[in-house]
Amino acid sequence: MMKARFEAVLFDLDGTLLDTAPDFTTATNILLRQKKLPQVTEQDIRRLISDGSAGIISKLFAMNSSNPQYEKTRYELLNLYSHHLADQTLPFRGLVELLKELDAHDIPWGIVTNKPEIYTNSILKQLDLASYPKVVVCPDHVKLTKPNPEPIILACNKLGIKPENTVYIGDHIRDIQAGANAGAVTIAAAYGYIEKYDDASKWHANFIANQPEDLLKLIFP
Repeated sequence: MMKARFEAVLFDLDGTLLDTAPDFTTATNILLRQKKLPQVTEQDIRRLISDGSAGIISKLFAMNSSNPQYEKTRYELLNLYSHHLADQTLPFRGLVELLKELDAHDIPWGIVTNKPEIYTNSILKQLDLASYPKVVVCPDHVKLTKPNPEPIILACNKLGIKPENTVYIGDHIRDIQAGANAGAVTIAAAYGYIEKYDDASKWHANFIANQPEDLLKLIFP
């Protein structure tokens, strides 16, 4: 029987556990059409989504937070997204099998994300995952978000497992920094939403998963 390297597994959500880019693309293109701006491809969104709605607004709508229209446009985008949260969103290939394996070995798993609770919970309720996470930590639950270690430490405390016996998996350097700052082992999800000129091998993660299927082999060596 396989033995796991870790006592708990924590995932970032977008680009790590779930492929949410198709639904972000739908919402973004609706808003772009409303503003009479050019449409974008899903690949464009995959390169921007790590910075959430703020990244999409700044790059595609050419405005930053100092623009008087910024918050209004961001609200419009998030409102549209809220109506398309789980139209096409799915777990990455092999992730459901991994969750089943974790459950079979009584290894608790959870989510630590910068995605607000209202969207995170709605998506999780609509998806058919192998099981429900034992802990979900969103920005609503902490004072400081990733790369600060507070969210990961909170998740570990809720699970009753020390960070050093936990692995955190994420597709952005801030995920790896948050995990390392918390004292957890880290896996860079290099298959996720990586910006065009970024390189996951330079994030100093303990391990790299180039494909989602690599996670099973890294957790159950």
